[in-house]
Amino acid sequence: MADTLTSPAAPVSIYAEASPNPESMKFVLNTQLLSEGVSVDYPNLEAAANSPLAQELFNFDYVGRVFIAANFVTITKTSDLTWTHLIPELRTFLKSYVEAGGPIFTVDPAAEQKAAQHAAATGDASEQDQQISQKVIDLLENYVRPAVEQDGGNITFRSYKQGVVTVNLQGSCSGCPSATVTLKSGIENLLKRMVPEVTEVVAEGITV
Repeated sequence: MADTLTSPAAPVSIYAEASPNPESMKFVLNTQLLSEGVSVDYPNLEAAANSPLAQELFNFDYVGRVFIAANFVTITKTSDLTWTHLIPELRTFLKSYVEAGGPIFTVDPAAEQKAAQHAAATGDASEQDQQISQKVIDLLENYVRPAVEQDGGNITFRSYKQGVVTVNLQGSCSGCPSATVTLKSGIENLLKRMVPEVTEVVAEGITV
């Protein structure tokens, strides 16, 4: 989808929306940056090689993480400065960048995401595990993604093995104080109810 690579040079409005993670702020635009259902998480500058927009955002010394979805950008700060001080600068930058037609991506992430998802679901897994993995992916896409995107993040499938589903927390979900509760009370209960083979859900980098 070529039009996701560079946004149109048209008037852009942006508003900031708080997330459950006090260190993350969601900046919602009135224009599309990515295809619906696709999102990209950049935990650091090195990971943002295919996104000129994310690279520019990392030039702000208080930006620690960038998450880009269909019509919003979630920025996670590393500074003790309050969002009241940071929002105007970031909003002005995003508005100017997108209105000028600045490139969002050098490569459309949709194809890369689909390939990565397929690799995670298959790999060296048995046919039964592949089927279970696909069920889990479908549930995450259809039930979990819409909810967590409202909060400025995403939760993606990483692997399934011996009843344990491993996921990756992205955007505002990463480092969020309520992430563990969401993971266990919400997502784990949903998957265990819908996919009986699932016994536990864990997140990369989080010890419960």
